Amino acid sequence: MRDLDWDDCRIFLALAREGTLSGAARQLAIGVATVSRRIERMEHGLDLPLFLRTQNGYVLTDQGEMLLPRAEAVELAMLEMRKEASDHSEIRGMVRLTSIESLVVPFIVPALAPLLSANPGLDVEILFSSSTVNMHRHDADLALRMVRPERGHLRVRQLAVMGFGLYGPPDGGRPSRMVAWPEAASVGALLTWTEAFAEPQAPRLAVNTLPGQIEAVRRGIGVSILPHFLAREAGLRLLEDRLGGGDPMQRPILLVTHADLAASRRVVSVAEAVSEEILRQRRALLEP
Repeated sequence: MRDLDWDDCRIFLALAREGTLSGAARQLAIGVATVSRRIERMEHGLDLPLFLRTQNGYVLTDQGEMLLPRAEAVELAMLEMRKEASDHSEIRGMVRLTSIESLVVPFIVPALAPLLSANPGLDVEILFSSSTVNMHRHDADLALRMVRPERGHLRVRQLAVMGFGLYGPPDGGRPSRMVAWPEAASVGALLTWTEAFAEPQAPRLAVNTLPGQIEAVRRGIGVSILPHFLAREAGLRLLEDRLGGGDPMQRPILLVTHADLAASRRVVSVAEAVSEEILRQRRALLEP
């Protein structure tokens, strides 16, 4: 009994069910000689004849019939153990991600699709706001931001740089109206760049969504400071890609997370998926 290998139970079950060495070997994807040798070893370890060898194959003895339910119980225990291990390997729980609006559709959702498909127990909440979400209150687990946090127990990683330009409608002249964010929006750099290109007393259209701004420019209502990759996709015409002093209009894309969540599988998995997609498209984000 001390020499009994419990892995032999699956070979015992396969032979009992198939009735032949070749059938058991085929089911287990091992050699016929291995099946025969392991059954003999099991019988020797138990000091019991488990099978009758006949011209038509192997038939369970009374002793083998007696042990069959025990072997099936071992098999069931192994299956349950594998299932339990599989359940624990699956990523579960809620991850709240706050993001820059422009990244949600082209980057974040495609990046999360395979991760969510492989982990049905993982829930992700994507939040967009033009104001900065308070990470210290745990309003979000992860954040994609353009402004580096000044304090807190946070980890910050720069993934890419987003390039901006002044864009006008695809055809025709350059409208005098500026299409911009409302003054109340927390987009300081974009408002500053807008002012740099606005004529004195120029009329305005304030829209607090990027799709709204892009559509306004496309329809010839005005010109706007927009991310290159979105304006390019919309077919808009690049008017300027630098400020008057020659400086490019660029903002970093920063991934911010709580340092105390660095070991959380659910948070890390979402962070890695999103980061990989943004890193893969760094050039498209930066260039006109």
